[in-house]
Amino acid sequence: MRTLEIRHLRCFLAIAEEGSVTRAAERLRLTQPAVSRTLAALEDALGVRLVDRSTHHLALTAHGRVFRDRASAAVTAFEAALDAGRGSPRPLRVGHPWSAAGPYTTPLLRRWRAAHPSVPLELLRIDDRTAGLTRGLVDAAFLRGPVTAPGLETAVLYEEGQVAAVASDSALAGRSGLALADLADRTIALNTVSGVTTLDLWPSAIRPTSTVTVANTDDWLAAIAADRAVGVSATATADIHPHAGVAYVPLTDAPRLPVTLAWPAGVTDPRVRDLLDLAHEVVAEP
Repeated sequence: MRTLEIRHLRCFLAIAEEGSVTRAAERLRLTQPAVSRTLAALEDALGVRLVDRSTHHLALTAHGRVFRDRASAAVTAFEAALDAGRGSPRPLRVGHPWSAAGPYTTPLLRRWRAAHPSVPLELLRIDDRTAGLTRGLVDAAFLRGPVTAPGLETAVLYEEGQVAAVASDSALAGRSGLALADLADRTIALNTVSGVTTLDLWPSAIRPTSTVTVANTDDWLAAIAADRAVGVSATATADIHPHAGVAYVPLTDAPRLPVTLAWPAGVTDPRVRDLLDLAHEVVAEP
């Protein structure tokens, strides 16, 4: 039997979350053939097919769906075992794909430092949909929109509105508000790696037909500033990611986005519970 390593599990989890070998390779910073070989080696060692490659879109088999949850738990346990072997308390690692906890980020970090001076909190921007959570890179993560990744527990902290992002010299930039219909004939910048906006945001009758896909917030902003496209994001993006070439205009008819704290299911790290309690306190303050 081929020896398996933690990298095999991380690779499979990336494929499962991305639904694509190509996108998983981009996320892991590996070549597509390397990811395909790693998946094949894992399937060979287990003696079962984990991924159905016969469909147009990659899908997990029944074995793959079961193994996904177990692999996620194994990666989390592996990280916990490493932490237990370290001599000094390690930082609490909190990921986010973009905008963290919005306006509550700074007060939350300050309150954590005052309440837990011996446990540093590291806020890490990681460009994937769970901000590194399913890969075992962080202990918890601030996420926006629906959280569909398996093996995670979530708690909604608050909801926020959405804004349109347009080039600062665009005719739309001077408007006090915009509707989704105002963007329907524009090219839409979609962050397919860590963003939550999809074309399904628009009703089918006015759904945009032209898109530009990007892999992170920086490229998203660059495309909009160059007037190649317009974008949609949470209101926090306007404060956390200001850009001289981008104007943010409130969207009057876009649904509000839930902002959640997520963590691996079954994890009993008391620091995550402390963070959740503190986040609720900060959000509730006037």
